[in-house]
Order: sequence, then structure tokens, then C-alpha cells
Amino acid sequence: MKRIHVAAAVIRGADGQILLAKRPEDKHQGGLWEFPGGKVEPGERVQAALARELEEELGIRPTAARPLIQVRHDYPDKQVLLDVWEVSAFVGEPHGAEGQPLAWVSPRQLGDYEFPAANRPIVAAARLPERYLITPEGLSGPELLRGIQTALENGIGLLQLRAPTLPAAQYRDIAADALGLCAGKAQLMLKGPLEWLDDFPAAGWHLTAQQLRESSGGARPLSAQRWLAASCHSAQELALAAQMGVDFVTLSPVQATRTHPGAQPLGWAQVAELLQGFNQPAYLLGGVTPADAERAWQVGAQGVAGIRAFWPQ
Repeated sequence: MKRIHVAAAVIRGADGQILLAKRPEDKHQGGLWEFPGGKVEPGERVQAALARELEEELGIRPTAARPLIQVRHDYPDKQVLLDVWEVSAFVGEPHGAEGQPLAWVSPRQLGDYEFPAANRPIVAAARLPERYLITPEGLSGPELLRGIQTALENGIGLLQLRAPTLPAAQYRDIAADALGLCAGKAQLMLKGPLEWLDDFPAAGWHLTAQQLRESSGGARPLSAQRWLAASCHSAQELALAAQMGVDFVTLSPVQATRTHPGAQPLGWAQVAELLQGFNQPAYLLGGVTPADAERAWQVGAQGVAGIRAFWPQ
């Protein structure tokens, strides 16, 4: 069965809202909401296909677009490759040129809409920012909380409280305070034993590679309403993460780092290869800085993650 190549767009308005279209009842997956787009013709460039489809469907012409995520999905009756781009600027006023209903929704509201199964990773990618901040080791509780406060003021929308050397009780106290700081501003990801999950219902959870391997083949440990991430370093770990249904991963180390001098860097070419078959958003970690976001998008990543290079000085 030939895989159908589809160009799709996550279109963001100036206010950050995202444009959705409803599929006609008589089409495949009819009646569900989708990100606008359509088939790439043989020999056609993806960007050209996207521009053509958005003009035909919505009467707009994209003026700023970048790769967001590629998703391969097998339905019982067809196989698709969704080549998704983020469109951040366009000319024209979007309207349902083919009579389809449209809706502008906030990223947070995306979870309230029903999409085809292949769109689940796109919904995650549309809701996630391009940077993922991980807290540095060796800081006291007050230093961590001050840094988190500054990071939030600087616009960080996703951060992980990582403090492997702190005693469990102290980590939990800081986690409770950090959740208070992040409420309504950013998504906080915690690390630790899965027995803690119910104690922090507002937090997402970031699994270590060891936790991922230990629960190999196991069910997703928390509800679909909460963010679940995992640390990955190989094709095998990416496969385990996909099997568990995580929402996103970190893939590392891209380059040599001072914090893990013994770890063999993957390099950009291998990262691109690993992400080819991976359908979830991935943040690249290890020897990268916020300036590498563009390069990360080009190899198929959601963005970049970091510790020192991202921590407010």
C-alpha cells in the first residue's frame, strides 16, 4: 500500500490561537476536526503543496512557515505521512472556501476537539513550545525557585525540575512551590518515583531512560490529560517511549557535554535518522543552545532542551 503524502498546517494567529477545520461527513474520518492541508502531488515540493492547499481551502497565502513534525500513521484502509508545518504569518482572511466550518482555538483547548487518530502527536506538537528548560544541579531550594521565577518572566513555557542530589523530602517541597510559581504560566515536569504521581496532579512527569526500560511494554502510567515525557538515547528507547504513548521525549546527547563527558554524542546526522521513524515531538539535548532551534526543526525535532545554556544567569 502506497503511503499518501499530506501537507498540513498548524496556523497560528497573532494572538496565538490555532485554526482548525472540520472534515466533511462524506470524507475519510468525516466529521472530525483537522489541521488544514491536503495531498502533495507527485514531484511537488511540500511547501508548494501547502501554499496551494491553503489558498484553495482557506483563501490565504502563508508568508512564514517552518517544519513542525512528521507523522506516519497506518489506518486499516490507508497509510499516511503527515508533513506538518507551523504557519506563523499569512496574507488574506481565512474562510471555509469549500464550505467547511472553521474554529480558532487556544492551544490549551485543542484537547477538547476530536481529531483523527494520526493527529494526536500534532496536537501535542502544537501545544508544546520550542524550548524545554531543565534545572541545573547543585543549587539550593531558594536558588532553584528564584531561577524558575526569572525563567517564567523570560517566557519559558515548559520546564523540568531536575535535582538528583537533593533528598526526596526537599525535592518534594521545592516541587510544590515550583508548581505554585508555574500555575497558569508554564507546564512543570517532575522526576521521581511513580508512587509520587498522585501527590502532584498538576505536574507532568519525565521518565528517566531507566524507568522507561523497567516498565518496558507497560501501560502509560498517568492519564492522557497529563503530560508524559521520557529521556531517550537510542532507537530502542525511542521505540519503548512510542509504545508507552509518551507525549514527547528528549533525545541526547547531540554533541559532547561537560556534564556527561563519557557519553558518546549522537551527532546531527544520526539524530535526523532516528527521528525519521519517530512520530512524537522530540527535544534535542546535549551541547545545544537556544540558537540551535532552527537546525533542530530542520532535522525533525520539536526544538531544543538544555540546562546551563537555558538557565537565567
